Amino acid sequence: MDLKSTNASPVLTDPAPINKSRLGVRSTLMPYSQSGPSFTTGMLTIPRKKPGKIDDVWSNGWLDAMISSSPPRKKILKDLNLDVASDDNDLAYLSWMLRYPSAINSFEQIINHARNKKIVMFLDYDGTLSPIVDDPDCAFMCNEMRSAVRNVAKYIPTAVISGRSRDKVYELVGLTELYYAGSHGMDIMCPLRHTLSADCSNCVRSSDRKSKVNLFQPAREFLPMIDEVFRILVENTKDIKGAKVENHKFCASVHYRNVDEKNWPTIAQRVHDVLKDYPRLRLTHGRKVLEVRPTIDWNKGKAVEFVLESLGLCNSDDVLPIYIGDDKTDEDAFKVLREKNRGYGILVSSVPKETKAFFSLRDPSEVRQFLESIVRWNKQNARQSNNKRGTELLIHGFTSGSYF
Repeated sequence: MDLKSTNASPVLTDPAPINKSRLGVRSTLMPYSQSGPSFTTGMLTIPRKKPGKIDDVWSNGWLDAMISSSPPRKKILKDLNLDVASDDNDLAYLSWMLRYPSAINSFEQIINHARNKKIVMFLDYDGTLSPIVDDPDCAFMCNEMRSAVRNVAKYIPTAVISGRSRDKVYELVGLTELYYAGSHGMDIMCPLRHTLSADCSNCVRSSDRKSKVNLFQPAREFLPMIDEVFRILVENTKDIKGAKVENHKFCASVHYRNVDEKNWPTIAQRVHDVLKDYPRLRLTHGRKVLEVRPTIDWNKGKAVEFVLESLGLCNSDDVLPIYIGDDKTDEDAFKVLREKNRGYGILVSSVPKETKAFFSLRDPSEVRQFLESIVRWNKQNARQSNNKRGTELLIHGFTSGSYF
């Protein structure tokens, strides 16, 4: 799969439409009722929703979740029971770091645990490889970060797992040697050189031989529904200044970062009114974004497990997965690594917040420093291995008489 100099994402041909017998989904993956409303794939007549009662979004906790997704610093300190003045933010962060130490300062501890193990690196994109910006279309990673990720992938398997569409995150990163998982892990692309060993009878797996990749898409049957809901959300939020709706293929995102806070109840109600007609879809919260997703048992944690299994490393004791992310959706991956005591989650945050991660990094610049440390450590290991191998060959030559 050649990546052109324009960093354009390759066009991947998805398999032909499937029926449920090909899909082979088990009930554990699709816990919703199959009797939901039908959806069309042709032209839509998009209804203009009448404003619902704002009490709806208050009663179901949506507004509380929207506010807490990016709370004021003072509220964060209160929630964490840190009794400090509002101007002592640095002290509060240092106190928080006692629970979640810097991954840079704890590098030796991490590496000591990684000795004689194979590291697998998982990375979120927004807020981890790139800064959080007002316009998600302008969230570009710097060249230094791209170089660091490329060098890490030379030594260890590396995956980028994002809420964005797979094609978009591939275009933004622009490296062919990685795994890419878009739509919170519901659309995984991995190089064809890796043999997928995972026994996934409850998923769709396909190969695009022209692009030489494997595709894993457990929610393919939702594509027409997500596209339909996306168009309705665009229409029903177009009069809200600052609102932005994105189609991430297997999920749709409604960004309210640039919406006046007094209009948050309105945008929440509009989304609520749309989803009432789609019981097979659910809503999750990110950093100032409402995300509409299929009601299947799949998330970034499941994507981590799938990638590990596809590498044949899922049940191996000599593997150390490391996941670096900044968002609420990354907590599913942190939870998988913590509960099974199999690896390290690293939260990227400049403010204290509760997390299932083990370590922390302040911002993307520290993420880059950590990745560069991983590269240096691997280079050192490679040199030591080569020197040891050379010494062994030399000793073998003398003892066998080869040099006489």
